[in-house]
Amino acid sequence: MHVLSVSSLKGGVGKTTVSLGLASAAFTRGLKTLVVDLDPQHDASSGLGAIGVYRETCAEVLENPKHNVVHRAIVASSWSLLHPGVMDVMVGSEKIRALDTPNPSIRDLWKLEEALYRVEEDYDLVIIDTPPSLNALTRTAWAASDRVLVVSEPAMFSVVASYRAVSAIKEMQAKLNPRVATAGVVVNRYLEGNQEHEFRLGELKEVFGSGLLEPYFEDIPQVQQAQGAGRPIHLWPGEVTQRIASNFDHILNQVIASFNLHQPAETAQTTSRFARFKKVMRGSGLESVIKFDSAEEKIAGNQDAIDRIIQMQGTEEAITIETPTYVYVPGGKKAKY
Repeated sequence: MHVLSVSSLKGGVGKTTVSLGLASAAFTRGLKTLVVDLDPQHDASSGLGAIGVYRETCAEVLENPKHNVVHRAIVASSWSLLHPGVMDVMVGSEKIRALDTPNPSIRDLWKLEEALYRVEEDYDLVIIDTPPSLNALTRTAWAASDRVLVVSEPAMFSVVASYRAVSAIKEMQAKLNPRVATAGVVVNRYLEGNQEHEFRLGELKEVFGSGLLEPYFEDIPQVQQAQGAGRPIHLWPGEVTQRIASNFDHILNQVIASFNLHQPAETAQTTSRFARFKKVMRGSGLESVIKFDSAEEKIAGNQDAIDRIIQMQGTEEAITIETPTYVYVPGGKKAKY
């Protein structure tokens, strides 16, 4: 199972649209897909046909990621009525807003990772739709992810927000989750020929280079119509719609390819250490990972000691991600403020 977060640190860029477009591409390709709706607006749930009142949602899962809670929070999407395959959603709720604190504990950040361990054998791909902020919910998603796709639009504030997101992902990789890396930056709401958009697109190319994925997405009403009707974009009629669906196929191909890339050299040692004890990394509690990380050299080769560490509980240490904000100016320079 691979886990992808779709994120932006600026609202209004069409992050949920991209999440649902990728889910549509994965579903119609035959991948068993789960969408986790961590955005308090829970638009992804609505777009997947999960409308109504549910006893368990993502909010309950993050409070108590036990087996029965996780499974009750996952429902089948109405998309499954239109096309054979597995398309599920871990239902979103506005109640989750109360959990989106600015300084979460490490224990809290690990709860989605624990929850996804419960369904690790059930899906090929998990797509997490995150809030447009760098508070607890987005960090929780990244702690559980293998890759993060950053969504931007060709506008000044979005360029800055995208750089902040990529910087924060690198810090998450160094401090907490050595598996996570950026899958790339995707451009949404692009209008070809628009002078401002072309200028900002040039800035994005300059900042991210090959990390800026193509093709770029236009803002067309057919996409919103399909999502409003609770249908996958790949099954919505029209030539324009099918072109957009094909673009999502291309982006999904690049995301899947990124899962197979090696971690950066500077995290290779950390990645190797964590990979040897995967059951500690996923599903056994983050406090176990912290204690294991500090004591590893003392217990190398001693399985009894490792088993004891896996049972350890009790840290409430908080993790802070510090992300400087930059302003980009022509010529590739940046100024911190």
